[in-house]
Amino acid sequence: MKRLAPALLPALFCACLLLGGAATATAAPSAAETQFRHIYTTEWTWRQAQDGDDSAALPRVDPATQEARRAYWADVLARLDGLDVASLDEEEGINYAVYHAQVGALLAEQRFREYEKPLNADTAFWNDLAYIARKPRRTEAQYRSYIAQLNDVPRYFHEQIANMRAGLARGFTPPQVTLAGREQALVAVAQAPDPQATLFYQSLRQLPAAMPAQQQAALRAAATQAIREAVMPAYAELLAFMRDVYIPGANQTLAAESLPDGKAYYQSKITEFTTTTLSAAQIHAIGLQEMRKIRAEMQSTIAQTGFKGDFAAFLHFLRSDPQFYARTPEELLMRSAWVAKKFDARAAQYFGYLPRQRFAIIPVPPEQAPHYTSARGGPGIYLVNTYDLPSRPLYSMPALTLHESAPGHAFQMPIALEQQGRPAFRRAYISAYGEGWALYCERLGAEMGIYETAYETFGMLSYQAWRAARLVVDTGIHAQGWTRAQAQAYLHDNTALSPHEIETEVDRYISWPGQALSYYLGEMSILEGRRKAEAALGERFDIRAFHDTVLELGSVPLPVLERRIDHFIAAGGKGPYPDAALAAP
Repeated sequence: MKRLAPALLPALFCACLLLGGAATATAAPSAAETQFRHIYTTEWTWRQAQDGDDSAALPRVDPATQEARRAYWADVLARLDGLDVASLDEEEGINYAVYHAQVGALLAEQRFREYEKPLNADTAFWNDLAYIARKPRRTEAQYRSYIAQLNDVPRYFHEQIANMRAGLARGFTPPQVTLAGREQALVAVAQAPDPQATLFYQSLRQLPAAMPAQQQAALRAAATQAIREAVMPAYAELLAFMRDVYIPGANQTLAAESLPDGKAYYQSKITEFTTTTLSAAQIHAIGLQEMRKIRAEMQSTIAQTGFKGDFAAFLHFLRSDPQFYARTPEELLMRSAWVAKKFDARAAQYFGYLPRQRFAIIPVPPEQAPHYTSARGGPGIYLVNTYDLPSRPLYSMPALTLHESAPGHAFQMPIALEQQGRPAFRRAYISAYGEGWALYCERLGAEMGIYETAYETFGMLSYQAWRAARLVVDTGIHAQGWTRAQAQAYLHDNTALSPHEIETEVDRYISWPGQALSYYLGEMSILEGRRKAEAALGERFDIRAFHDTVLELGSVPLPVLERRIDHFIAAGGKGPYPDAALAAP
């Protein structure tokens, strides 16, 4: 895990040096710092305009715009590489490492023309429109901008379809097998009985009470017209394209290495999602080694349950016995809430800094649920998939909840957002850090006393095995010629995941190369850092100070995190918040 991607080497090497000693608070910024701040503030403003989140138009995604983005980021990266990085202070050194990696990943996406493959088995570009539809609004101007975006859907979809046709022409598509049924999410809009029945009208149902009635009526009429005349026809056109052209013409092969310039493409995804230059073969070997360790833990836990039978029989028992499954969606949601509140009772013992933002627990929207993951969390939200309850075991809910809600994603991300004085690009998510932290939280649950039965402990270990198996399966599929059935069989034989989850997860790995590698490698980095700190500090080790140190950084490449932990050790185990100990009971 110490081998760094070439694009990251200058940034991360310098950041690691700078973490050894901070500049004085009164020092004037160096010329390199001034140049660096100008580069990232200018680029960030430009990038936000490209995304168009709050504008009256959807983003432009046509080839000319995409080429302009490639050229822009190539110029930014060249200017970054030309800076005198050694003269940056400690904080700007970390900023440089994060930003350099971020721009490098954005440029790689443009170079490989990933915009010609704007979907996978997990997400698609039309999911972004669902996010826009659910975004809260308060003023007439905000609603007018939203309606303008609705009227822009045909143009946006036409550009996406043109890009997808270009991807088809050069064999750059997700594998066909992973796309089966994914077009169903379009049906709810394309074939809705009327505009008011679509998700795009939902935010118009309850307009602000202070808004005059005549104004409300005008907004509703304009939205209805936009949905009927622009949105629904565009969805119908896209649905026909998916069914008649794209899915039938998509690749039959699975491996990322079989795509154009595939070996380099897959390595770029490994670099992006792990922030290392580990090869596919090295990662595969790590996965096999870790799976052997976790299997020993799983066997010990099975013995604690008193079950008589081999490993395969125990997995069959877990997958088939009704005692392990909720009978209603509400029961699954309530169990998730119960675990979240159990964490709240123990939070101050393990964290000095607690985020201000709370989170809601809600079901995954029905149009996404059949092909969605078991859950997903982030600032203000913990989504729980209540579709197909026999595939959602209750013994896994504690680990799942710790990962997605608190102290995982719905805890870590708000803490990162609450840090003051950092450039806006530091809010971006680095998968190896974020997913590694969330997986670490599953392990932490055992230490916190969250798992009350051996079955729940086994659920946590099954999830650990699931993420270690991803190292084997992702590299197996994309670099070693594994089949879909082979990948499914590996998860079936080594984890307690349900058949439905195994199918959706494997399709996610097939169509989203490299992302599955983030989790376990990130967790290994955090665990290795903690073991190192515990050994070096002895009785001075404070778990709250350690966690605060890790979380205060926000998303960073793993080598930066590892060096920050070294600095934590050298400073005697002092956390970033001097008064954090007061939070402990």
